[in-house]
Amino acid sequence: MQLYHQFEQAICDSPFDFLGLTPNKNTTRVRSWQPGALTVMLFDLESGRDIAALQRVDKSDLFEASIKTKSLPKRYGFRIENREHVYEVIDPYQFQDEAYHAVHFIDHAPANIYKQLGAQVISLDVGIDAPVNGTRFAVYAPDARAVSVIGDFNFWDATCHPMQKTSLGYWVLFVPGVHAGQRYKYQIKDNSGNVLPHKADPVGFSAEQYPSHASIVYDHHNYEWNDSEWFDTTKGQSPYQRPMSIYEVHLGSWKRPDHPTGRRYLSYIELADDLIDYVKSMSFTHIEILPVSEYPFDGSWGYQPVGLFAPTSRFGDPDAFKYFVDQCHQQGIGVIIDWVPAHFPEDGHGLARFDGSHVYEYADPQKGWHPDWNSCIYDFGKEYVRQFLVANALYWFEHFHVDGIRVDAVASMLYLDYSRKEGEWTPNIDGGNHNYEAISLLQWMNTEVYQAFPYAITIAEESTSFAGVSKPVHHGGLGFGFKWNMGWMHDSLHYMSKDSAYRRYHHNEMTFSMVYSYYENFILPLSHDEVVHGKGALLRKMPGDEWQQAANLRAYLAFMFAHPGKKLNFMGNEIGQTTEWNHDSSVAWDLLQYDKHKGIQELIKRLNDVYRSIPALHELDHDPAGFSWIDHQNAQQSIFSFIRRSTNNVRNVYVISNFTPEPKKGFRLGVEHEGQYEVIVDTDSKHFWGSGFAPEDTTISSDPLGWNQLPYSINLILPPLATLFIVSKG
Repeated sequence: MQLYHQFEQAICDSPFDFLGLTPNKNTTRVRSWQPGALTVMLFDLESGRDIAALQRVDKSDLFEASIKTKSLPKRYGFRIENREHVYEVIDPYQFQDEAYHAVHFIDHAPANIYKQLGAQVISLDVGIDAPVNGTRFAVYAPDARAVSVIGDFNFWDATCHPMQKTSLGYWVLFVPGVHAGQRYKYQIKDNSGNVLPHKADPVGFSAEQYPSHASIVYDHHNYEWNDSEWFDTTKGQSPYQRPMSIYEVHLGSWKRPDHPTGRRYLSYIELADDLIDYVKSMSFTHIEILPVSEYPFDGSWGYQPVGLFAPTSRFGDPDAFKYFVDQCHQQGIGVIIDWVPAHFPEDGHGLARFDGSHVYEYADPQKGWHPDWNSCIYDFGKEYVRQFLVANALYWFEHFHVDGIRVDAVASMLYLDYSRKEGEWTPNIDGGNHNYEAISLLQWMNTEVYQAFPYAITIAEESTSFAGVSKPVHHGGLGFGFKWNMGWMHDSLHYMSKDSAYRRYHHNEMTFSMVYSYYENFILPLSHDEVVHGKGALLRKMPGDEWQQAANLRAYLAFMFAHPGKKLNFMGNEIGQTTEWNHDSSVAWDLLQYDKHKGIQELIKRLNDVYRSIPALHELDHDPAGFSWIDHQNAQQSIFSFIRRSTNNVRNVYVISNFTPEPKKGFRLGVEHEGQYEVIVDTDSKHFWGSGFAPEDTTISSDPLGWNQLPYSINLILPPLATLFIVSKG
């Protein structure tokens, strides 16, 4: 095959061998492939002086000239005339060393993935007056026959910029003049020479929406952060002893502004005003965002990501997302993002069969295909894929200053037989169902994150009894900081769904969590998963008439805030939304015109304020010393009572919940000390749309009467379907 046919058909895998400069004895051959060019003139990049005209080869678009080596400039460009105009370009094929630089040390550290691969905007000092600015492209496609970078800068013509294949399977090219904001993709031909769907950059930092799904060149160095005070404040503070009340948000449906099509979203900039103000007014400590990595299908809520390194452009560009995080920190709010390393969709522009082979996914469909979500499963044993995923976790902490990641669907990663029937899965080397490769990946990820960012938070959504999810790796655990307590959520919601007359038969569902509460560092989640797919809104899970539903929900939410473990509530829970979540609509903010919903919202704000201000409610969440039952056996009356304690045992909180609609006058509760007590939270208060059965702002004096195996007791008026927080006065 003649040389220029390789360029015409975009199958050249080593363009540096043929294009650019080839030294001979006293001359140097210069070659350039210029589709559509009539003339090509080489000029000195520093002086602008013309050096030599290149001649066309065999009526093709290949141009070449032999130039005396001593006449060659340090760096050169081409002045090109075509049928429409004359323009100048700097030849990318004179920068071989600069292109290869991207992959010399990729495998030395995970962070090198995002520091070297993708589209890196760089400025080269090449020994002339002005630097050469451009973008270095590097992509991993080990089985490809050929790769070209295509984009706005070359008319999406794959013959213009063929990339160089390296021995490690990376393809590289530095293209002068390409700047931030320009779109690009990769044209890849598989090992048989077949053209694949144009691929977005796996390490692309920004991306366009449908229909192009193009990657966008982005420079991470332009944004100036102003959140140093936030990190100075949080340094040295253990997240386990700090209050953590998380507001879980789907950015696209928290609030939908009026728009003729009904499809407009609030931007990151608008959310930085509206959402942060709201979260701050409600006294939540953190915002957790459903996956923000770029995803093609709105209905996946972000859980089918394609661009792991790109914040979704639905709401703005990466700088706008940085601004959102920055503003959260300046307002004293932490940011957690959902992270999805378990699987990815088959969209043509994405990772699936990236170079015609299984680069990112397991080749064996019994390991590489997820039956629940019809998606591909990462090959957790492949070194590049492992480094890619660990790099991505580090990337969000480094470049977007997030405070934590909540790792989705961990159970699906841990078990080879997850959602599979007998015969549909491949056992591990020991004949078991644990995916050793995924386990070691998660351990590596957590090790790298906590090493680089000691005050970070990693959270596992793990729904089984897998041991040691939040134990350190060096103690044999997975190394997560926290784990969602799915058991508490399922048991307590099942209990609350029962008519009060039958709750006595399910009493242990509210107490069982304390049997294992300290096995892991738990977060109590009332998440988006509980209010979708026909499950109904949280309010509608509660039995009874309208008043009882609201009372049940208020009592339950207060019980949750008193129970050991950090807290998470999905948007809408805090106003008692009546319909289940719909990603295409907004939280039903109009409900706040009604006292019932305003009361639920006021209660959540009050609970957050009390939870944050009293150490006993958060300081020993993960230490058995922070909790003791007063009475966990009163199934007949469906009443639970316990004490939450602080490190120094000061201002401990007595908690009592009555989960029946019958009020109790003269109900006696054991207390530890003589003195006066006050109720600081009563979910039945009229402020929260309760009945106001018990008088407010009253002092309760202890009696020298032992009760509940405690030396003193207090006489309470216990309201119906209510939870009380009681503290010693003074």
